[in-house]
Amino acid sequence: MGQVLPTHRSAHSIFGGLAQPAMTEAVRLLSKGPFPVDHHRALPEMQRWSLQNVCVDPFSDLEVAYTTNGHDAHLAPSAYSCNSHSWVHIFPEGKIHQSPRKTMRYFKWGIARLILEPKECPDVVPMWIEGLDDVMHESREFPRFLPRPGKRISVTFGSKVESDAVFGDMRSRWQKLKARIEKSDPSSRDLPVGVLSDELLNDKEAVELRKEVTLKIRNLVLDVRRSRGLPDEDPKEGLVETWLEEGAKREGHMKDDSWVRDI
Repeated sequence: MGQVLPTHRSAHSIFGGLAQPAMTEAVRLLSKGPFPVDHHRALPEMQRWSLQNVCVDPFSDLEVAYTTNGHDAHLAPSAYSCNSHSWVHIFPEGKIHQSPRKTMRYFKWGIARLILEPKECPDVVPMWIEGLDDVMHESREFPRFLPRPGKRISVTFGSKVESDAVFGDMRSRWQKLKARIEKSDPSSRDLPVGVLSDELLNDKEAVELRKEVTLKIRNLVLDVRRSRGLPDEDPKEGLVETWLEEGAKREGHMKDDSWVRDI
């Protein structure tokens, strides 16, 4: 009902990662649809509306349910033409991260798929949100479930990015890489929109390109952060290697005095 794409975290699920169905749906929502549920299709018995399965359209006989793990079923929004070129809002840190210095963690690479793979480059509007940590800080005690009133929240929108100018070269390199891999592996040409072959998923050049796009997106958000009068971050904040220094601990009060929790 909240139009949220169900997502698995690789840290907790074998169904997570860059190739999961949520990514397929997101790429398709940023493209011109509708798209048939030709991948990750839910079981036939999960394609019909019932009191136990309310996720699908009760007025349609089309198979519009997809699965994230082989057992669940979710309505595929990209199956409807009205959802073409939709707004997709993503929190690319992939975690709750509350830092006293208002810094960000590294961004997840999935956001690069949303830039590189749609036929047309989507519009990008970076945002910066402050104050939610005051409303629901991870260190809060009883009553933990209640938001703290009287706090101030600000949402700052950056300017719409000139996508072709900023990402055009990267998208061109992606298309050339994709064409080269498809030439060597003809079966990958028949993959549906939003679905990647193992080679396109794991190719070294593809991985480096995703890193480059992700860092560019993060820098665009940093520009909005800077407009709030905050000092520049240490560039190391945006590197995966920096956060690996935290060790195996994934949640709670971290060494840098930030608080982290998986979403």
